[in-house]
Amino acid sequence: MRPNQVKSAQVSGGVGQSIRDFGLLVKFKLTLLVLFSAVMSYAIVGKGQVTWAGMILLTLGGFFVTGAANALNQVLERDYDRLMARTANRPVVTGRMSVSTAVLSAGLMALLGISLLSVFNPLTGFLGTLSMMSYAFVYTPMKRSTPLSVLVGAIPGALPLIIGCVAYEGYISSTAFMLFTLQFLWQFPHFWAVAWVADEDYKKAGFYLLPSKNGEKDKTTGLLSFAFCVLMVGNATAGYWMGEIGLVAMLILNALNLYWAWYCWQLFKTCSGAAARKQMFISFMHLPLSLIVILLDRL
Repeated sequence: MRPNQVKSAQVSGGVGQSIRDFGLLVKFKLTLLVLFSAVMSYAIVGKGQVTWAGMILLTLGGFFVTGAANALNQVLERDYDRLMARTANRPVVTGRMSVSTAVLSAGLMALLGISLLSVFNPLTGFLGTLSMMSYAFVYTPMKRSTPLSVLVGAIPGALPLIIGCVAYEGYISSTAFMLFTLQFLWQFPHFWAVAWVADEDYKKAGFYLLPSKNGEKDKTTGLLSFAFCVLMVGNATAGYWMGEIGLVAMLILNALNLYWAWYCWQLFKTCSGAAARKQMFISFMHLPLSLIVILLDRL
């Protein structure tokens, strides 16, 4: 290979690695889930009558705010991330990206994201800021001290649904509250299943995220997961009685909730890794399907 070809390959490889590292820094797949929730809630309250400009603005603003929160999370947890196999290749941990570069990237993304969300109205920008700050500076440090961090983290985790609604309506409506409650409750059986599957890795870094007294794999996780699925049944039923969703939508949502509750009960009964994985995989399906059902009901 000639020198100019080698140089070209190195530049191409360097650019490619930088793009991959940026994706790791912002946790691209997780960010897409957050954006999906925000955009779906925006479309739900708008009953599908939304503009492409608004959708793009919300997507970009949400992407940068979420990316900033995830970047700050990685800076703060870099000493613990290197202890876990699932996070050991993150760019700040490996040194492919310096701490100062990650912090600068987070700052620029936060500034841009909050500015874009504020174009809708000041409340949308404020909620975006609240979500980012509470995730990075409240939830992140709590993860090593108490399992209650899951409760705290569920708040910024569900705020994107309110943000999407407020971007369209300008205020926090009953629809926004119902959607927030849906994702707030969803996070507990979802995250506890993830924590069960990745328990050994989490404990290497000192993260004890399961809800049992000593963070152990016992019946507490399955029982509480089942209880939160039952609460989701209550949320969907309340949404029907409040006129937020129709009867068919309520029945479909509760079928999804009870289907998930059944697998949470299996984790309670067996305390097995297989049951936890089933509970986790169903959670990936549950939230998108629930939001699609509500959107179709509104249309």
